Amino acid sequence: MAPLAAPAAYVRLADGIYHEYAHLYRVQPQIRTVVSFLARNIAQLGLHAFRRVSDTDRERLTDHPLPRILAAPGAKLTRYRLIERLVSDVAIYDTAFWVKVRTESREVLGVIPVPPSRMTVEGDNWLEPEAFTVHGSKGDLTLSPDQVVHFHGYDPVDLRHGSSPIDALRSLLAEEFEANRAREQMWRNGGRLSGVLKRPADAPSWAPEARNRFKEGWRSYTRGGGTPILEDGMEYEQLAIDPAKAQYIEARKLTREEVAAAYHIPLPMVGILDNATFSNIREQHQQLYQDTLGPWLQMIQEEIGLQLIPDLPDSEDVYVEFNLQEKLRGSFEEQAQQLQTAVGAPWLTRNEARARMNLPQIDGGNDLITPMNVLVGGMASPTDTAPQPGEAAAAPKARGRLVLMKAAGPSRPEDLKDFDEELEVFTAALERWTNRQSARLLARAGAKADGVPDLLAWWDEGAEDRLAELQALLVGHGYRIAQLAAWGVLEAFNPEAAGWDPEVMLPWLLAAAETHAAQHEQAGRDAVAAVQADPGEDWRPALEHAAELWAVAAEVRAATAATEARGFGSHDAAGASGLTKKIWRTGGANPRPSHRAQDGETVGLDDVFSNGLRWPGDGKGEAKETANCKCRLDYATE
Repeated sequence: MAPLAAPAAYVRLADGIYHEYAHLYRVQPQIRTVVSFLARNIAQLGLHAFRRVSDTDRERLTDHPLPRILAAPGAKLTRYRLIERLVSDVAIYDTAFWVKVRTESREVLGVIPVPPSRMTVEGDNWLEPEAFTVHGSKGDLTLSPDQVVHFHGYDPVDLRHGSSPIDALRSLLAEEFEANRAREQMWRNGGRLSGVLKRPADAPSWAPEARNRFKEGWRSYTRGGGTPILEDGMEYEQLAIDPAKAQYIEARKLTREEVAAAYHIPLPMVGILDNATFSNIREQHQQLYQDTLGPWLQMIQEEIGLQLIPDLPDSEDVYVEFNLQEKLRGSFEEQAQQLQTAVGAPWLTRNEARARMNLPQIDGGNDLITPMNVLVGGMASPTDTAPQPGEAAAAPKARGRLVLMKAAGPSRPEDLKDFDEELEVFTAALERWTNRQSARLLARAGAKADGVPDLLAWWDEGAEDRLAELQALLVGHGYRIAQLAAWGVLEAFNPEAAGWDPEVMLPWLLAAAETHAAQHEQAGRDAVAAVQADPGEDWRPALEHAAELWAVAAEVRAATAATEARGFGSHDAAGASGLTKKIWRTGGANPRPSHRAQDGETVGLDDVFSNGLRWPGDGKGEAKETANCKCRLDYATE
């Protein structure tokens, strides 16, 4: 019998088994992955308020009720949580509700999100709601339409509702549900598949003692102990479908692909990398914010403009807009070059640059320095006089500006050191950064006189900025090491660097740096969490010890990230140079026994080694194979 609730809120997965949408979000990993991906990526965008002054001019609003409501929508509710909840509700139910909080004078102070499962649209008018009913724990509350901001998608028969994508996925989710039940049943049976025992017809008759002995042995086996001995030519015949025939892994992958497709998300964005390449990650990132999330952002902006802004004072020509440019703009290097070209001179003061590196200001550092080789009006930017990768160092002058001549390919940066020196510089930089973050936490903890402070709360403050800074440090050193390794291959097999461009490596290195940054940040947080969980009478020495452990982790993290960058860089250059074989070379003072045994192993360029890695330090491998690895690759054409 179906549950007594709105039919649209439930999905039938099997006979007599119905799951509410919210329950599917909690227990179905593919639904959760896709919905949380949408919600988190949209919620992290800034939502700004503007007033349209003319067709070519607009004014950013800061002292207006709208930005104040968006910044603090309700008690203990942030803008991020408000948008995250909104997107999650629409993704799960295809509808969402905000209740407007008003003063006695009807002025809107904020909004409160209400779960769709607790809200009912009232009335017989299929064009628009006549009222809304909130079903609370202590009774119901009826609201008029002007008290609710109602977001919803499309339903073919009722303009007041949406139609959840989960409905379209019902058969796929039902199949996944049955497959999970089958797997659970197998593991409840000790991981043993169902079957029957067959005894030959010509086998001698079983004595009662022998039969009982065998039954006890088999019963012991099915309970998780011992190994059964089959007697008199007995055979075991499996009745259940084995995991290989059931294609469990392929089925789970198909479920994620179909769920992602239902929400119009590119497969690589949710971890399906079958068709992803190193060079298209940046394009996929831009596609995400332009094509996948663009309709979501437009819907939210227009609904706020239609249902919330008219209730606010001085709202003429006011609108909201997500700050999408902060996600679509290029890397810092690309932005710096574009701005320098546009303004024709340096655009950062020394103190502004030092602030980006969390360094204190210096006297005289607020003056904008213009190098002597920059002539106002004579050049577009100082970069005109500096040879770029792929450009000749010398060129004839024309009309007071250098004309740059293209060479056959990129050139090797002159300041690159050997790997050991680059690793030493990298390790020192990461250790300095780690010690600086630890010193800040220790300094703040030292100022606390009584009791044990909330160390994790202090740690989480500014975590986003700290991660961005750490990622920039990791990708900077990783780019240098990847180039160093690439040129080692190019100089031996492809001196002109034909078909190779170092910038192609950047998207992959950015993704790798993001992973390493998150892992190093988590290592520090785990060390602090251990102190918080068991601080003892004097927690300060324990916190200092946690800082020391994190510094040790920095050395390991630098070695792991450097080896991965070296392996990737050499592999990328080998592919561009037409090489077909790669050879594992064991390195380091004390390599793993498995890596020592692997020395000299040769595989195809696109294949993996026996340990499952594409190159030493491969981020797809397990930590036991990659952490602190110092191995490298050689290459050959045959």
